Amino acid sequence: MAKGKTTAFFCKECGYESVKWLGQCPGCREWNTFVEEPVVKAKSKGITGTILSGGRAKPSPVSEISIDEEDRILTDIGELDRVLGGGLVKGSLILVGGDPGIGKSTLLLQACRHLAATGRRVLYISGEESLKQIKLRANRLGEFSDNLLLLCETNLQRMEEAIKETLPEVVIVDSIQTIYNEDVESAPGSVSQVRESTNKLMQLAKGLTISVFIVGHVTKEGVVAGPRVLEHMVDTVLYFEGDRHASYRILRGVKNRFGSTNEIGVFEMREDGLCEVKNPSEFMLDGRPENASGSVVACSVEGTRPILVEIQALVSKTNFGMPRRTAAGTDYNRVNLLMAVLEKRLGYPLSDYDAYVNIAGGLKISEPALDLGIVIAIISSYRDQIIDEGTICFGEVGLSGEVRAVSNPEQRVSEAVKLGFKTCIMPQVSLENIKKPQGIKLIGIKNIKDLHR
Repeated sequence: MAKGKTTAFFCKECGYESVKWLGQCPGCREWNTFVEEPVVKAKSKGITGTILSGGRAKPSPVSEISIDEEDRILTDIGELDRVLGGGLVKGSLILVGGDPGIGKSTLLLQACRHLAATGRRVLYISGEESLKQIKLRANRLGEFSDNLLLLCETNLQRMEEAIKETLPEVVIVDSIQTIYNEDVESAPGSVSQVRESTNKLMQLAKGLTISVFIVGHVTKEGVVAGPRVLEHMVDTVLYFEGDRHASYRILRGVKNRFGSTNEIGVFEMREDGLCEVKNPSEFMLDGRPENASGSVVACSVEGTRPILVEIQALVSKTNFGMPRRTAAGTDYNRVNLLMAVLEKRLGYPLSDYDAYVNIAGGLKISEPALDLGIVIAIISSYRDQIIDEGTICFGEVGLSGEVRAVSNPEQRVSEAVKLGFKTCIMPQVSLENIKKPQGIKLIGIKNIKDLHR
């Protein structure tokens, strides 16, 4: 090793640093993830003081800091603004992750189109596509304003010069794994390169009050590739979910310093780009089977938005000694727990039956409010009894069979009324604390034994 150079071992999954190679990472418990890379010494002196005034940043009293509505920039994409917490915050650093081909670049290019149309200067930096490739994708989305500037570059120093020269309001970096810093000797996409490049972009965002979007690749487990510290450095982490072969896409906020982390945005992929789905409940219930047992509609709340989903269950006699359990779109262990409750409290011999539970539409929901829907769907399939199409349900089920209250019951009932449901099965506790709307019959239950009434 050359004199004056020091190296260390970093975990490719979580960024854990060690002075020697380890077979298993103490941080994330993964095996064979350590790589040897040079240690980078920090050279930055500050953020705001260095870039803006050239001097030392001074502390400010909290009472003297003013917050205006202009500090948020609307992208004119309602679903994206909803997930961001009401718009794009100036000086924020946002990480967008998702599977290849899911639509990350398309969504951001559409946001650039709307921002440029309102007179805001936007800089789109791509390290994966050429200018002609971006232009071909842009022609499919519509007309673009000259306020959108395109740059194909992977050198971080040249990117910094372009940002300081053009002074845009919004910058898109696609993707962070292709950017390299000349001060770091490791290859692009390595732990050191991703960490140092993100740190530099964070300084530019905070110092110049520029909103920066960073596109990140994901691993086979569905998490952003690179060190885990990357998610801690940014202000907002958004994940683009969905089957690339299906038409719908879901934008979910995992971390947001300026808004709720439970909000989701629903999009539909079309030939001319991503289109907002303003009524996801109607979209998810499209194509429901008629006169089929094991199917019931339940209501889940994602952030402030109630979403109605169809829960399907299929219970059949097992041909082997050990019954099979399968869950798609919900927690597998939760399904096993609810089946154990049914066997113990209602006496159903489900240990001799295979059970398959599915959330139709491909959504992945883990909210406990779906417990009652899963229980009703399993009972319906086991008894081969059809649930009325105008019935909806929600509620959490405990181990003793009690049906517990859930949050936002009035919003769930209101959403059911909008879509024409006539009967709602809900916890008795929630029924006593809400105003009864017209046009729907509310049935409160305290225990799953009441389902036999």
